[in-house]
Amino acid sequence: MDIRMPVMDGLTATEELRRRPGAPEVVVLTTFHADEQVLRAMRAGAAGFVLKDTPPAEIVAAVRRVAAGDPVLSPAVTRQLMTHVAASDPGTRKAAAAGRLESLAEREREVAVAVGHGRSNAQIAATLYMSVPTVKTHVSRILAKLGLNNRVQIALLAHDAGLLDDREDDVV
Repeated sequence: MDIRMPVMDGLTATEELRRRPGAPEVVVLTTFHADEQVLRAMRAGAAGFVLKDTPPAEIVAAVRRVAAGDPVLSPAVTRQLMTHVAASDPGTRKAAAAGRLESLAEREREVAVAVGHGRSNAQIAATLYMSVPTVKTHVSRILAKLGLNNRVQIALLAHDAGLLDDREDDVV
């Protein structure tokens, strides 16, 4: 999905597309990587944000990773997001995110933290001693309870709530 399109911008199109039942994953491919565009794309449900100057083979790899359920961000976008997050008001963001996560059961919360650490379903299953289908069920419930579209949004929320501040080896 390109951000700039003639009839409707790509971010609005992503929001509308991701609201539909059975919506496909979306990778935003653009020359623009301003903070507000990246954050809006992720909140709209995009599972990836790739810059157009990315080599073609890496773009194809990004599409395949997103199709497999893994989020993808160009390295420049990742650096930019890290700077943005570090500069924003952590108290307000943390309180709002923590409030949203209160509706999760303990096991769902553990899965959300593992997703935030970038673990795959198989890695979460092994770490939390559950089956892969059970992990998938928990991820689906988290998405539904929180009104989210994908794992990237779960990870952003877990980060904002301060749940990823501990060592990566710690699940809770």
